[in-house]
Amino acid sequence: MDDMTPPKREPIAVVLKGYPRLSETFIAEEILGLEQAGFDLRLVALRRPTDDRVHPVHRAIKAPVSYLPEYLHEEPWRVVWAWWRTRSRPGMARAWTQFRADLRHDPSRNRLRRLGQAMVLAAELPAEIKRLHAHFIHTPASVVAYASLITGHPWTCSAHAKDIWTSPDWELAGKLRAAAWTVTCTRNGRDRLQELSPGKPVHLVYHGLKLDRFKPLPLFRGSRDGTDPTSPVRLLSVGRAVEKKGFDTMLHALALLPGDRSWHWTHIGGGPGLPALREKAVDLGLVDRVTFLGAQDQVVVLDRYRVSDAFVLPCRVAADGDRDGLPNVLVEAQSQGLCCVSTAVGGVAELIEDGRNGLLVPADDPARLATALLALIGDPGLRGRLGQAGARRVASAFDAASSLADLAGLFDGTGRQPQAAAIKGHHTDASPASSAAYTASLP
Repeated sequence: MDDMTPPKREPIAVVLKGYPRLSETFIAEEILGLEQAGFDLRLVALRRPTDDRVHPVHRAIKAPVSYLPEYLHEEPWRVVWAWWRTRSRPGMARAWTQFRADLRHDPSRNRLRRLGQAMVLAAELPAEIKRLHAHFIHTPASVVAYASLITGHPWTCSAHAKDIWTSPDWELAGKLRAAAWTVTCTRNGRDRLQELSPGKPVHLVYHGLKLDRFKPLPLFRGSRDGTDPTSPVRLLSVGRAVEKKGFDTMLHALALLPGDRSWHWTHIGGGPGLPALREKAVDLGLVDRVTFLGAQDQVVVLDRYRVSDAFVLPCRVAADGDRDGLPNVLVEAQSQGLCCVSTAVGGVAELIEDGRNGLLVPADDPARLATALLALIGDPGLRGRLGQAGARRVASAFDAASSLADLAGLFDGTGRQPQAAAIKGHHTDASPASSAAYTASLP
């Protein structure tokens, strides 16, 4: 066998809530990286795609995709057939016992739906698949946990952000005990999960970035300083229009900026809150200075990073506790030498150090955000310094090659110990060749 051919591993069923999704590029990048490392992945989604386009990375993934019934009543005969196939398995009794225990905490139809989906997963799982992995520790992990009991196959889990912060403690603790291992992408989330699973480590692996794909511009962006009405400073935000992103705060902050400053804000992303944001822009008199592009693929997003002057993501903790972990768009923007402004919510402060490689302001504070934006709009030198420091931070700590090596070590059971490097905020053994080449390309 050619020495360059990655080793073949036993197949793994990877269960996701929905696939493909434009807002979950980090998952697609991880799947592609593991696939290229020789992992035989079979994707199973609980929900069919709702986006009208996909990223190039989705087209590069070769893993087959199958879909479970999103609602049991939509495919009743499939569910009945799955029950018939699994009813006599020894593990079915254990699954029913766990289901009844869970139902006492959560007496909802959703709980029954997860068991039904698990029966379909177990009944239709190809015989060669003996391992299960859930992306997200809420709904996908519930389905996988039941399916694991039915089949007797071990399961593992990747936890992210909303799933950590909106799931009840009793449910998280039970899943952490049942999973062979759990990995998450921020120190903030890791600490919460670790408190619920004493004695059982939760691994920390940051989402890495393909540094060869996200090469920065060779030239400095320019000297726009907000004084020329024909050349406004270009502000950019990327993210779904949902409460935790804080884009309403962004609009209120923009409304506070002096009228003699020249700027333009572009928002990329879909989401249920987009109509309300458009209306608010009109109400605040900003309609001529903001553009809503809706959901876009990664090619368009990367192009916007490269032509913008500053990136803004005013994250907050939503009313239901939902919050971002470490938004991948911040890592992507910094990789382009684009100065970032955000808040110290979730794991953002694990990437951005205020005043050194970006700016952090309090959440839900339009006045403080406006002050930060005004400083950046009027000072292209400051934007350049913070942007380049951010690019160096990405090169040292967020190389996908190192992150994927950590994940591969977990899946292979090689004991790579990803926490040892990641907890410190950087990978000490991170792919020096790609990181050095990326750093050398910085302007």
